[in-house]
Amino acid sequence: MILAIVGPTGIGKTEAAVALARRVPSEIIVVDSMQVYRGMNRGTGKPDASLRREIPHHGLDLVDPEQEFDAAKFRNLIVPVIEEIQSRGHLPILVGGSGLYFRAVLDGLCQAPGKDPFVREKLLQEGQEKGAAALHAQLQEADPEAAGRIHPNDLRRIVRALEVFLVSGRRLSRWQGETTQPLEGEKRLIGLTCDRQILYRRIEERIDGWLEAGWLEEASRLSRRNLSRTAGEALGYRELFAFLEGEFDWETTVSLIKRNTRRYAKRQLAWFRADSRVEWIPVDGRAPEAAASQILERMKWNTPSLSTSA
Repeated sequence: MILAIVGPTGIGKTEAAVALARRVPSEIIVVDSMQVYRGMNRGTGKPDASLRREIPHHGLDLVDPEQEFDAAKFRNLIVPVIEEIQSRGHLPILVGGSGLYFRAVLDGLCQAPGKDPFVREKLLQEGQEKGAAALHAQLQEADPEAAGRIHPNDLRRIVRALEVFLVSGRRLSRWQGETTQPLEGEKRLIGLTCDRQILYRRIEERIDGWLEAGWLEEASRLSRRNLSRTAGEALGYRELFAFLEGEFDWETTVSLIKRNTRRYAKRQLAWFRADSRVEWIPVDGRAPEAAASQILERMKWNTPSLSTSA
């Protein structure tokens, strides 16, 4: 069996997974598109070293932030890890909020060509100059099926579809018909949810804590490196980079980080709510141990026989 714990940022997924791992023979696989980067710790919620020594964690610190990384690369690295965990008789607990990375691991991923920085940059520039609708019209000619599934204002997905067509000469819709096989075995997806205002308060408190713990200093160090596009656009970091460049004052910067994180949480919820496999558990104001107990109850596990010493 494979267990996935999903939900929006700040809701307590990691804490629930840790509480569960202390009661069941298991190992945690972090499914987070930013925690894969070494040195990006404060603003990603990366588990600290002591916790990682106590409970095996995987999926962290896979590449330097100068390197581009994507869901396909993550799948290629993580699927063998899942098999190794299962071979040890442990439960793989996938935990995080990066929906595309979950889809890649659990359900397979389109084998279309990877990113082409030159082509992508050219398309993005054209989109900024002419607007997303103009690029969508180009996509309608190149790949009508893909265009029909992508909103005319969704510049990121329009650019990706055009990029694939220009690089490979094949339509993205054709590539998507050749998706890699889903991961074998039973998969259970548990989603954590809570009152929206409680979630927003948790997000803001979390951001304040990260800033007090040295997030700005970490961002300052990273700003002097040649970051990949993906790492450079990481939520929270990009706002801190802008502050360091003098674009915003401190109050505006913190306000933007909190606003953009709230918006990201809403997008995460929308993504996972669209997956009918997710079984939702309310965690309003409850301790991680309570969430772990609910998960165990939902899974109908005999906890005494599975419990191990931490």
